[in-house]
Amino acid sequence: MGWIGLDLGTQSVRAVLADAKGHVLSRATRPLTSHRDGVRHEQDPQAWLTAVDAVLAEVGTTGLDGIAICSTSGTFLLTDRAGRPVTPALMYDDARAAARRDHIVDADPDRWATSMQPTWALPKILDLDLADRRVVHSADFVAAHLVGHPVATDTSHALKTGYDLIADAWPAAAFDKLGLPLAAFPEVVRPGTELGRTPDGVPVYAGMTDGCAAQIAAGALAPGAWNSVLGTTLVIKGVSTELLTDPTGAVYSHRHPDGGWLPGGASSTGAGVLTELLPGADLDALDRAAHPIGAVIYPLTKTGERFPFVAPQAERFTLGTTTDDLQTYAAVLQGVAFIERLAFEHLETLGAEPVRSVSLTGGATRAGYWNQLRADVLGVPVELPAVPDPAYGMAVLAASGGTDLTGTARRMVRVDHVLEPRGQRLDGQRLDDLYGEFVAELDRRGYRG
Repeated sequence: MGWIGLDLGTQSVRAVLADAKGHVLSRATRPLTSHRDGVRHEQDPQAWLTAVDAVLAEVGTTGLDGIAICSTSGTFLLTDRAGRPVTPALMYDDARAAARRDHIVDADPDRWATSMQPTWALPKILDLDLADRRVVHSADFVAAHLVGHPVATDTSHALKTGYDLIADAWPAAAFDKLGLPLAAFPEVVRPGTELGRTPDGVPVYAGMTDGCAAQIAAGALAPGAWNSVLGTTLVIKGVSTELLTDPTGAVYSHRHPDGGWLPGGASSTGAGVLTELLPGADLDALDRAAHPIGAVIYPLTKTGERFPFVAPQAERFTLGTTTDDLQTYAAVLQGVAFIERLAFEHLETLGAEPVRSVSLTGGATRAGYWNQLRADVLGVPVELPAVPDPAYGMAVLAASGGTDLTGTARRMVRVDHVLEPRGQRLDGQRLDDLYGEFVAELDRRGYRG
């Protein structure tokens, strides 16, 4: 008995085979390449299939009980009616159609004025010929390959294609204004719905986007529990029983497979700035030597912020002074932790339940000092899941079979260890005081509206 989760990422395809107790039985990965040309970013969808076939062969599918797939949010291609690709895959961060965002908003301002982003799938779809074509998200394309016929998509992958999660339908009136034929868009089902079976009879279940998959792997599926994914950028996701409405557009929500909502947002800050500010530095050594300091760097990886506030004009800045690599490293870490805290405060102002615990995932979790700092700044325990991979989250989703994902995760997801918050002082000043100065500087620059 076992379930496979597939994670179709930007740089690789990963597979995890897990049993009912959450033990990882095997793993496999294969690299992927992308083609970038200015703001355009594409992949060859056939390369996904080659990589998927390879990882499945490596982990083994004998006696398998199910498969689920996650992929990057907003990545899609067009196929013909038989499911054959007629375009390359347009990736989640492809900005070729950014100028079309306002045209889409004009078709339904109440729906999209604060939510539609220029790199979402819908602006790019607007400029494509949809005659006798189907819009297919990357996870759907792989699922169709596995079962041998076109499949439905899920509510999670459909979000950035314009799906109305409240009405649980494609927005027909808005699409009509935009000249988009509903026949080009797939049927939409809840994550965990069986899409079909492989030739060997293995069920393939509708998955979710990679951010939601990481949240499942972290076990953060009940109100008050949150998942914070820190890699190149920072992504936060949690649970709410009611839909959180954010007039600034910083927060958007997926549907919880068990009911309710998965609110969150993606910041433009994160660990990615370290490679720019500290090229060639031994980050592991810096982490071992790091300690709180009286300076903070707002660590934007590029101009513009998306969450916890929307500020296209936002730029990186340093509050205080750093004199060497160690201080620069510590100041960046504090900046990310402060943005993380501000994000949770913003979510609570929208009606989210107070944060009880935060599961940390992403590449930055290998930095032990940073993990503890985040607990100290947030003032709540942080948990480090034993298997934080999005692919593992999809294995858990497949094991749920579309029923009681929260309970399934409770049985399968294990916490490696918990870090409790500590009181921290720096040169007679508390981290809380420095945080207040940092937020005041954001306000002085007009970044928070």
